[in-house]
Amino acid sequence: MKKVTLIEGDGIGKEISTSVIKIFEAAKVPVEWDKKPAGLECYEKYGTPLPEETLNSIKHNKIALKGPTTTPVGTGHKSVNVTIRKSLELFANVRPAKTLPGVNTRFGNIDIVVIRENIEDTYGAIEHMETPDVAQTLRIITRQGSFMIHSFAFEYTRNNNRKRLTCVHKANIQKMSDGLFLETFNELSQKYPDIKADDIIVDNLCMQLVTNPEKFDVLVLPNIFGDIVSDLCAGLVGGLGLAPSGNIGKNLAVFEAVHGSAPDIAGKNIANPTALILSSTMMLKHIGMKNYAEKIEQALQNTLKSGIKTQDLGGNYSTTEFTEAIIKEINKTQTYIEVANKEHQSEIRFFDPPSPTPSERWEITGIDLFIEWNKVESLPEIPQKIENLELKMISNRGTKIYPPPVPEILMVNWYRCRYLSDKALSYQDILEFLKKITELQIKWMHIEVLRKHDNKHLFSKAQGE
Repeated sequence: MKKVTLIEGDGIGKEISTSVIKIFEAAKVPVEWDKKPAGLECYEKYGTPLPEETLNSIKHNKIALKGPTTTPVGTGHKSVNVTIRKSLELFANVRPAKTLPGVNTRFGNIDIVVIRENIEDTYGAIEHMETPDVAQTLRIITRQGSFMIHSFAFEYTRNNNRKRLTCVHKANIQKMSDGLFLETFNELSQKYPDIKADDIIVDNLCMQLVTNPEKFDVLVLPNIFGDIVSDLCAGLVGGLGLAPSGNIGKNLAVFEAVHGSAPDIAGKNIANPTALILSSTMMLKHIGMKNYAEKIEQALQNTLKSGIKTQDLGGNYSTTEFTEAIIKEINKTQTYIEVANKEHQSEIRFFDPPSPTPSERWEITGIDLFIEWNKVESLPEIPQKIENLELKMISNRGTKIYPPPVPEILMVNWYRCRYLSDKALSYQDILEFLKKITELQIKWMHIEVLRKHDNKHLFSKAQGE
């Protein structure tokens, strides 16, 4: 008997979780549920959306199934989903998108798996109000994080007998962050000659997904692109109500329905439990109960094929009736499940990331000074030169405005002022520079230290520079 943490969540979470519990009982799946709270209702009751006891339960059981939770928009507590992923280092998000029988869509035979990096990118939520008019988010891509997701993606592709893995990126514009993501992918691809490894720019991918989605197999993406593309792929096969997912780390995994908590239909017995059912079968495969998973999936497919569907899929069956129909299909093959099931699991190897790369040979060559200047009709009045540092460029919203000519663009009160030196600098030089800038009462928010290695600049240029 395997103990599994169950987080029912908010809104329709309890209803669809009940469906899974009943289906598992009918299939005699050897699972014991350890119910724990999380989400908005939990926050209102306990003052936290994710109690420590819930995280401890997942750590102890090493596996969890999670219903939808509500995240306030623009205010309130942080996403429970993101917190769980980051707290437990669940670095791989796996989102299959597969055509189901009886579900009418614009496309035919879709079978795509989206593997999304789950920890980094903009989801670190490192944000600052730079001025009253300017908000900044830091996008973080690391060599180690890229290695972990790409090695997982190649292993997943091989272990699931798939032939092609496509890296999705925006390295034509974000040459350093997405460039590092792509570079790591290409390096790892050399270890998997049996897999066709290629790459595609994310906007081109989106266009091709809605014109010829059948051509794609497994996709691996940075966090923000993966978030968007996985929902797009769910739309190809009928929507989020049919979209399962798994959040996987080295030793822990949480499987969840990715759709919302739908408070407007909670308690009406019309919710579609399909996404959570498919997430639960992903979970069973992960813990080695493949035959149970396949029989539940077959029962679900037979039910849909017979025309028994919930309202969101064009049917008129309640949540309870839909669940009972699946159970009826399971009972037709119950003997086979009990006799034939043997626990087995395709092992995905997890590799340790590379050690941090030292930067001793990097040379400090300047700084980007970010300042507030409210006279947007004129250039900031700042020194042309301070000690060994000389002002070489000023940009506004990423576009060069100094040296002239000044382009006719919308200016805001946030400027990047680039000072460079023809001599190697020390941190003491930078502190002296900031001291003089402060004495001039220039409103500066932060700096970025500019470096070079083997005469190659390790920073981007402004548009027009």
